[in-house]
Amino acid sequence: MAMEEQIDTATTDAAGAAESTAALAGTDDVTRYPIAPGYRVNVRTGPGTKYGIVRTLPYGVKVPVYCQKPGERVTGPYGTSNIWDNIANGQFVSDAYVHTGSDGYIAPRCD
Repeated sequence: MAMEEQIDTATTDAAGAAESTAALAGTDDVTRYPIAPGYRVNVRTGPGTKYGIVRTLPYGVKVPVYCQKPGERVTGPYGTSNIWDNIANGQFVSDAYVHTGSDGYIAPRCD
């Protein structure tokens, strides 16, 4: 019986490690959109430049867009937009810096 418990624990640990690795590698089933070439974009806690900066995205990164929210109007390489893209829990970037292929909403509105 002890052997079975060890196998179950090892299987669970391996599955958890695989999920963590997949999340870090960006291999989830969400479409990712490129940030404009040559830009390091600030990620903020809300839909505007007055919100705090959580981190800065490196050059050449692609981001998921889980939902979108109206906010401060920003001008960037892809035009002027008041749409902000939610790329992680509590993390937003201006859609004016994300190449979504649309000037409008491409994801559901955030609550």
